[in-house]
Amino acid sequence: MTQNLLVGIGEMLKGLWESSGLNAGTWQNYVMLLVSFLLFYLAIVKKFEPLLLLPIAFGVFLINLPGAYDVLWGQYKEGVEHTYENVLPESRGLLWYLFYGVQNVIYPPLIFLGIGAMTDFGPLIANPKSMLMGAAAQLGVFLALVLAVILGFDLAAACSIAIIGGADGPTAIYVTQMLAGKTPEDLLSAIAIAAYSYMALIPFIQKPLMRLLVPKKERAIKMQQLRKVSKLEKIIFPIVVTLVVGILLPDAIPLLGMLMLGNLLKESCVTERLSSQAQNGLMNTITIFLGVSVGCKAYGEVFLTFSTLKIVGLGLFAFAFGTIGGLLMGRIMCKLSHGKINPLIGSAGVSAVPMAARVSEDIGREIDPSNHLLMHAMGPNVAGVIGSAIAAGFLLSLF
Repeated sequence: MTQNLLVGIGEMLKGLWESSGLNAGTWQNYVMLLVSFLLFYLAIVKKFEPLLLLPIAFGVFLINLPGAYDVLWGQYKEGVEHTYENVLPESRGLLWYLFYGVQNVIYPPLIFLGIGAMTDFGPLIANPKSMLMGAAAQLGVFLALVLAVILGFDLAAACSIAIIGGADGPTAIYVTQMLAGKTPEDLLSAIAIAAYSYMALIPFIQKPLMRLLVPKKERAIKMQQLRKVSKLEKIIFPIVVTLVVGILLPDAIPLLGMLMLGNLLKESCVTERLSSQAQNGLMNTITIFLGVSVGCKAYGEVFLTFSTLKIVGLGLFAFAFGTIGGLLMGRIMCKLSHGKINPLIGSAGVSAVPMAARVSEDIGREIDPSNHLLMHAMGPNVAGVIGSAIAAGFLLSLF
């Protein structure tokens, strides 16, 4: 009897071990758990884009808990490709359902709706020339596209990787998912994490480039105060931009259209409740869902590849050359304006609103504490948001 009892206890312990995460975990899972802890540190302690980085970090953390994948995501029939559609219906988990908004490209346009409702296009309207700096900052996108093809990525994957240079996470996710049928599914997590990480690290990436490429004399330039923009101009602007871009480049409309709708809700002053909801409740909810959904694709066995390292490197290249493109255009415009434009505002053309504009302000004040460039830098900054959406539409039009 005692022997039977011991055998029963042994079988029970064996079953408990086999069903536990400790038995199911791989070294890749544990490495990704360490990566998630690093992202937690950057989001919580360093406060680098915490609104996005923290949900992404928690998504990475959840999906890599040993044994949690089948519960949170789902199971696949043996022998089938591990894609979103092939998860067994009866096993679909919470993260599978949250990812629906990414898989069907719902979340990124809704994020743009919220961004539009929070954005003031006044500095761009007051100084339309700043659109040139926003356009020049897309240089990194197209250089990275060429380099990605050279490094062996097919054109669809290269487009998804290159858009990281726009420093716009939702746009990077949008392009990747729109090309999902033509790109490997494991690209999304690497591209999204790279895009949001570089957005968070803007001060560390941009400041050395700004000091290197812009002489002290030009960094000290004080710009004239911007003219006051009328309410009518602010209302007409989103309608005209949507009309022109929509006719020329329809592929950009899902992002740009939502951006301009959000802005029109704000500037019309007749839909305060809708504008407030877009800026707050909707934006915050979608941000949580998007972050966790993206993080949950960073599963250790899929994420830890040489291809991921190449994507992260190409993203840094794209982002750096986006900054360089904006700065070089700023220097050209400085010369043409006979010293009336501070080239530092060109770096804000990379789209990360408003952090990139704040970096321009910080570097300008290093030379002269009374030199305030923030509002001037917001022109290229919001132009960069429009530019990244247009660049995305152009890349998608290739297919």
